[in-house]
Order: sequence, then structure tokens, then C-alpha cells
Amino acid sequence: MTLHIYLSGEIHTDWREQIIEGAKGLDVTFNSPVTDHAASDDCGVSILGDEPDKFWHDNKGAKINAIRTRKGIADADIVVVRFGDQYKQWNAAFDAGYAAALGKSLIILHGAEHQHPLKEVDAAALAVAEQPHQVVEILRYVLQGSLPA
Repeated sequence: MTLHIYLSGEIHTDWREQIIEGAKGLDVTFNSPVTDHAASDDCGVSILGDEPDKFWHDNKGAKINAIRTRKGIADADIVVVRFGDQYKQWNAAFDAGYAAALGKSLIILHGAEHQHPLKEVDAAALAVAEQPHQVVEILRYVLQGSLPA
């Protein structure tokens, strides 16, 4: 069985690469939003034209990014959402809610310091991990039924 995994959330650390590297040899595919921050922020005005008002600049970009995000989440068997330390990732919370509404298997990834503010998001998840290697072990268990050595 191949699992299609959507990796959503913060873009300032290498957590995606850690999961992808750790999952080598497992029957998985990965997809994610555009992680180039400037490209993600400016895709709307770069494609559709400048906006003098920052609201409409962001609005254009958010809508174009949503095309990719909605498709990625819809096609996923498992959605992993990472909440990092540096910023409040409102988009990650939205992705988690969207995935939950679609009935997707949801794994939330964050440090202990976010336990309280993310309690409702965590409650919608089937697993809450603190480290990327734990996500890999979840995938290994789901696919192979094997526990960590």
C-alpha cells in the first residue's frame, strides 16, 4: 500500500527533509506547499499583476496557493502539520482544520511549548509528535507493523 503524505506547516526548519530522508525505503510519496517564502508571498502579483494595497497583494497570493494546498490535502492519505517556534502559523492551523473536515488522517508536529495553544488542533489529530523521527516511526508502523528498534 502506498501512502500519500502532505507535509504542511512552517518553512523555516528542515523538518520536511528529515521526514523524507527517514522514510526512504517506505512506500510513501510526499507533497507540500511551495516552501520558497518569497515565491509563496508574491505569486499572485507576479502572475496576475501588481497590487498597491497589501491586503489585495496577500489575497491574490493566498488564493493561488490555496489551489495547490487544497489539491495536496485532498489527495493525501495522511496530512502532517508542523507548528514551529518562530512564528504563529495561522495557515498551518487552517490546513489542519481543512484536513480534519475532509476526514484525513492527521498527524500534528510541535514542541511541548505549544501543547496548550494547540489543544483543539491536537484533539482533531490521530497522533501528536514532537520530533520528525516520530512521524517516520508512525509511517513505518502503519505500513509495516514494526516498532522502533
